[in-house]
This record gives sequence, C-alpha cells and structure tokens, in this order.
Amino acid sequence: MEEVKPQLLKITFDGIEVEVEPGTTIMQAARKIAEADESQGHLVPPAMCYYKPLPVSGGKCRACLVKVSAGSAKDPRPMPKLVPSCITQVQDGMIVENTTNQAVLDTRKSIVEFLLINHPLDCPICDQAGECHLQDFAFEHGSVKTRYEEERRTFDKIDIGPHVQLHMTRCILCYRCVYTADQITDGRVHGVMNRGDASEISTYIEKAIDNDFSGNVIDVCPVGALTDKTFRFKNRVWFSKPEDAHRDCDKCCGKTTVWYRGDEIIRVTARKNTWGEVNDFICNTCRFEKKKTSDWVLEGPTKVKRSSVISANKYRKDLVAKPDFALKLAASQFKQIDDSRPYVTDEDTIRHQSIENNDKANHRSLAANNN
Repeated sequence: MEEVKPQLLKITFDGIEVEVEPGTTIMQAARKIAEADESQGHLVPPAMCYYKPLPVSGGKCRACLVKVSAGSAKDPRPMPKLVPSCITQVQDGMIVENTTNQAVLDTRKSIVEFLLINHPLDCPICDQAGECHLQDFAFEHGSVKTRYEEERRTFDKIDIGPHVQLHMTRCILCYRCVYTADQITDGRVHGVMNRGDASEISTYIEKAIDNDFSGNVIDVCPVGALTDKTFRFKNRVWFSKPEDAHRDCDKCCGKTTVWYRGDEIIRVTARKNTWGEVNDFICNTCRFEKKKTSDWVLEGPTKVKRSSVISANKYRKDLVAKPDFALKLAASQFKQIDDSRPYVTDEDTIRHQSIENNDKANHRSLAANNN
C-alpha cells in the first residue's frame, strides 16, 4: 500500500512563505527558512530554554515570543497576546510577525532585563563567556541601561559530582539540565526546588548527576551556571581552537569537539548544531578522561557558522559571515576623517586643544544629565 504523505501547511513568517509538516512549531518553521537561506538567520527567534533534542523543553523563558497576526486561513483573526514560538504549532495560512513587529522587539528587551535582574556580572571571570547564549541575547536585544537597584539573590556554589560545579547565582531556570538528567537517569530524582525568586536547581540534581553521562548538563546550559571543573579558569574559548574528532567508544557515539590551546587539549565537548544544540550526548569518559591527541582521530577544524569570537583569526572570511546588526552599527557610526585639519606637532598646542576638548565633553555630559 502506497504511503500517504501528510498535507503540508503554509505559514508566512516575516513576509517569507514556507511549507512545513503538521505538528511543526513556529520556531522550527523559522529555522527551516534560515537553513534554506543562511542570510535569513537573523529572523529566527532567540531561545534560552527551548532545546530541540530535549522533549517538552521550551515555553519558560519567553525569549521567543512572536505576534500571530492571522491564526489560520479558516480563522484569520489575530491571537490577542504574543505567543511563545517554541511551543506554538503552526496552522495553515498562519501569518507571524517577529522582527517586523515593534511590540515583539520591545517585549524582548523586557525579557532580557528580567533575565539579568539576578544574573551577576561574571562575564570577565565566567568560563561560558564567548559562547554564552545570554550574552548574545542581551547584545542583540537588550538595553545598555538597567533600572534594577535591589539586592540580587545569591547562592553558594555546589559540587554536583567530581567534574561539575553548579553556580546557582547565574542560573536563569531554563530547566534544560533537569530535562537532560531526566533522559540520562532511570528514575526521576531531580527537579527545581521552591517557588518564585527562591526557585533553585539543588539536591535533586546532586543525586541525578552520578552517572556516566552527567557531563552533558554542562553543554545544555545556556549560561555559566554549570561549569566543567577540569576546564575552570584554564583559558578563554577565543584563545582555543575547536577541532572535530571521534574515537571508538562503547558507551556513546564518540563524536566530539576537542578544544586545543597550542598542542594541549584543554577540554572536550559534545558536537553542536547551528543553533547551539547538542547533536548526540557523550559519556564522561570521552569528556573528562581523554585529553591526549593520541586518544582521538581528528577530522578537521570545527565549522563555526554563526558569527562568534571563537572564529576570530582562525577561519577564512568566506566561512564566517559578519552579522547584519554589526554591519549596520558600523555604517551608522562611521565618520569620515577630515583631512583638511592642520597636522599639529607642537606640544603646547596639543595640550591646549586637549583641555578644550575635555571641557566640551564635560559640558555635554552636564547638559545630558540636566535633560
């Protein structure tokens, strides 16, 4: 009997039409557009809790909220509120606004501000810096100012196993580590304790973390809440070079990314896709114990498709494209050099001009504060 293929649903996302299978979410439809045309990658809503390999993830951080201006072809009425694109399934004829809707962009700024209320400014010392999704989210959608003046919540650091340390102060409660532990353990002995601003990942994870795949909670964490104790404070990711590698492993797929600093492997992680999601979980043996080049079969440099500081000075220009917002920012702030100005070499004149320029800058600052 011939297999009957499901009828595809048509959705319009930021003016771009795409056909998807029933059951596809708005987020997955947007990613399909970006995968077909990399130049449309900026259209994809950000995701801080959604993680495709983890079932039932999503719908908690509200970073991916979009406006559905037409619910479907049968019922073209708009949805009254913004909806999370990661858990909202598409309907035939649905029209979605993301980057084209100002309310969505304003709400996204508020979400960034909310996530940063208790998140500490640990970027200068955090091992996640340079590959942190919250950094990317704040840079692309956040504001340079903060209105929060209250005391931030703090927690003590906890060792959850011999290789993983939990910084609950940095946690944004995305639940990814909980869902990961749910997949790699037989019994559900993990979760989030307490409620509201007292919520925390705590002793449940300590019990669930004692297994051969516990290190995967490090890879799924979008911030620096779960860190690799064998890599802590050893290096910055932009000083290291990632290489795809594999080995014969009887516990996992053995496909990893090894991170070099010179000739030394300083850490091993699971391979991730374009959206920063792990393709296949790896075991602790591959992650923590195999730190010699002789342990691996190297396949070549890891392709960093999305713009990242990790790719700086390591990849050809045609392999890593600069993001649109960076080019627009450079174009808006570019100033032509005035070559008609006299070339001053006299030290007294330079000192006098410097004093004048400082006075002008102080007057501008006072005027801005008064306004």
